[in-house]
Amino acid sequence: MNGLNQIGLDIVSSKDIADKLNTLLANYEIFYMNARGFHWNIRGEQFFELHSKFEEVYNNLQEKIDEIAERILTLGFTPIHRYSDFIAMSAVKEASDVSQGRVAVKQILKAYQVILPLERELLRLSGDTDDEGTNSLMSDYISEQEKSVWMYTAFIDEQ
Repeated sequence: MNGLNQIGLDIVSSKDIADKLNTLLANYEIFYMNARGFHWNIRGEQFFELHSKFEEVYNNLQEKIDEIAERILTLGFTPIHRYSDFIAMSAVKEASDVSQGRVAVKQILKAYQVILPLERELLRLSGDTDDEGTNSLMSDYISEQEKSVWMYTAFIDEQ
């Protein structure tokens, strides 16, 4: 068992995956705060529809944040947890003063443009190292988020 973590995976490979998961975690945290802001600040004729939708988005992100952090712990490493680290590591940028629905939805799509490639990279890495737990998590996220991208794009296109 030398060189293996507590769940029987190679420690070095698990460290690489945990580091990538921490990067994903940082992006999710900023995305989460943006979605909260969209929910709080949305205005206009689509208020009721988007206010509820943005609440759904941030609740979903909050669940995934917890799952990612717990996966890092399962691999034997520590999830980052300081906002200064989230901001420094995240390619998703903080949104500020967004109150128009179309602008908020475009920001959500931009976040997915960052997150989906990270998840696909994690899918490849975890597949190469027999890390089924991370692989399954990423596969589920990707399937769900690709559908979300399609739906948000349809929302933007019809306006």
